[in-house]
Amino acid sequence: MKLLEDRIRRDGDVLPGNVLKINSFLNHQVDPELMMAAGQEFARLFKDSGVTKVLTCEASGIAPGVMAAYELHVPMVFARKKKPATLNDAVYWADVYSYTKKVTNQICVEQKFLHNDDKLLIIDDFLANGEAVKGMISVAQQANAQVVGVGVVVAKTFQGGTAWLKEHNVRLEALAKIASLADGQVHFAGEQ
Repeated sequence: MKLLEDRIRRDGDVLPGNVLKINSFLNHQVDPELMMAAGQEFARLFKDSGVTKVLTCEASGIAPGVMAAYELHVPMVFARKKKPATLNDAVYWADVYSYTKKVTNQICVEQKFLHNDDKLLIIDDFLANGEAVKGMISVAQQANAQVVGVGVVVAKTFQGGTAWLKEHNVRLEALAKIASLADGQVHFAGEQ
């Protein structure tokens, strides 16, 4: 998605440890027009998959997730990172390790929101090592729901998440594919 790649080039910062900081438009401050364009693209890519719900993880997956759900005319469910007092014990749980924050979170989704006849589209902001996506797939499996695919705004294809999804025959659609962050520069897949 050229619009996204141009924005990453303009506003992204490459930090040590293969970290791409794009918090000016995706995961701290959100550009709603860019997220709407992302949602429209996810809807176009998955329009024939029979999606019944979009599943994402708080907090950074919510903006692209809700836009994709809006375009697909389906509900969006987000996995919480902390169980609120109002949530009962009927939840699906998964552990998710964050490499950027160096912590493990337990994500949870209330069981009444996911069913065995659901066809889930998982949406997330970033795919690096794939821990959040693996956690959401685990939640989907606990619900006996079908995962029709994973859509990510940005995939760092040089890290393990992309390969893991391919090995497990999970369809992946990434709007921006980063092949390298070498020399402090963003190098997109397919560039010469």
